[in-house]
Amino acid sequence: MPASHLTIDPRFAVGPINRRLFGSFVEHLGRCVYDGIYEPGHPTADAEGFRRDVIDLVSELGVSAIRYPGGNFVSGFRWEDSVGPKDERPRRLDLAWHSTETNEVGLHEFSSWLDKVGSELMLAVNLGTRGTLEALDLLEYSNIKGGTALSDRRAANGRTEPLDVRMWCLGNEMDGPWQLGHRSADDYGKIASQTAKALRQVDPDLELVVCGSSSAHMPTFGEWERVVLGHTYDDVDYISCHAYYEERNGDLGSFLASAVDMDRFIETVVATADHVGAVKGSSKKIDISFDEWNVWYIDRYHGVDKIEGVDNWPVAPRLLEDSYSVADAVVFGNLLISLLKHADRVTSASLAQLVNVIAPIMTEPGGPAWKQTTFFPFATTSRLAVGTSLEVRLGSPTYTTEVYGEVPVLDAVATHDAETGAVALFLVNRDQTQAHEVSVDISALSGLSVRESVSLWDDDRSAANTLDDPERVGPRANDSTVLDGDRLTVTLPPVSWTAISLG
Repeated sequence: MPASHLTIDPRFAVGPINRRLFGSFVEHLGRCVYDGIYEPGHPTADAEGFRRDVIDLVSELGVSAIRYPGGNFVSGFRWEDSVGPKDERPRRLDLAWHSTETNEVGLHEFSSWLDKVGSELMLAVNLGTRGTLEALDLLEYSNIKGGTALSDRRAANGRTEPLDVRMWCLGNEMDGPWQLGHRSADDYGKIASQTAKALRQVDPDLELVVCGSSSAHMPTFGEWERVVLGHTYDDVDYISCHAYYEERNGDLGSFLASAVDMDRFIETVVATADHVGAVKGSSKKIDISFDEWNVWYIDRYHGVDKIEGVDNWPVAPRLLEDSYSVADAVVFGNLLISLLKHADRVTSASLAQLVNVIAPIMTEPGGPAWKQTTFFPFATTSRLAVGTSLEVRLGSPTYTTEVYGEVPVLDAVATHDAETGAVALFLVNRDQTQAHEVSVDISALSGLSVRESVSLWDDDRSAANTLDDPERVGPRANDSTVLDGDRLTVTLPPVSWTAISLG
């Protein structure tokens, strides 16, 4: 059996783990909202129509902040449609997903739902078909205590206290030709800077996210970041990254190495941002909000799900309802490892999305809610990754991929909570045929014992949880984990994700 070695030492600190790293994303897309979080006729529905079974699962998932209401949807969204009496709200065409939006769930309802699940609101403003004035209006409506037209309107609509939204996204994927209001980097940078400055005149302490590239494979990647930050560097706190991965043409080896691409993406954006800062002579650092990431079979969307037709505008159609396999969950867990490995600069992230739409939670109208395979790495990592992210100095064999070249077989990251002494270790084995034994040096720590050790793997890597078999896949206790003095050993099954908690 191949053997590898790593070291856990609190001196190898990457950076503190911001709880916003475990955020998610709810867009008015498909059945994410309607028949997802909201289904008034469901047996578990509360007085507001929200499914309590979904609330329980979201709470278990450990989601910290949720980006809303888009996504591509936001670039055609009129926020005023989503407030006031429900029976007076207009139905609108959603051009992003070729659907009809009823506006039955709007800003007030979603804020109430966030209170139920214990998550923070991360609000996106429309800089596609709207601009600075509408963003200012939304800020006044959301955050001003009272005494103005829009804050008083909020109170009249049933919410006396402000929403106090702290984190604001300045549009969505404005580099993408598919986006309503798509602009060049120069034009977008100008309106983003103008809007950021205006919002800060209302509240200088807002946290603002400017749009980065919607993919590291966009033809404008790199130059987009440089130009946009050239306009906005002094005005914003974050630049966004978006990335989705899927297995293509049966190339499992490259798919399992998807986190290598995420690592390179993050490091390139950080280098570009720091270059702009250096040119400006600034000591300020721009952080990354990786506010869309996931495994997404986008080729399936274009080939099967995509809605077309001038007379075909359904309400809450089944869109992007990918079923996730064990292999998908291993890649997903590896992407979380990448985010933690860059915790010094990635201080916010949003799993896209939360329910039904490329999601860890699925629902059936009138029926059950269940956990996809990807639920487990997220829930476990969110629960265990506390304190500071640590570089682990991992020695690993390599293998050759068609897409990314030579990559490590193993990947890992650790976390350490100085307050409690708790340590967590997260590992992935990308080897498709062999288990790997990993020896872990913990001599820099003392008094530890193994609290839990779980692995997600299966002999059938295509196995998934479904409506008919919702508990087919789940984490298993890894009984190979042994702590002997200052050395921990664990065997990682082929194509597996593992989490170990020490304390």
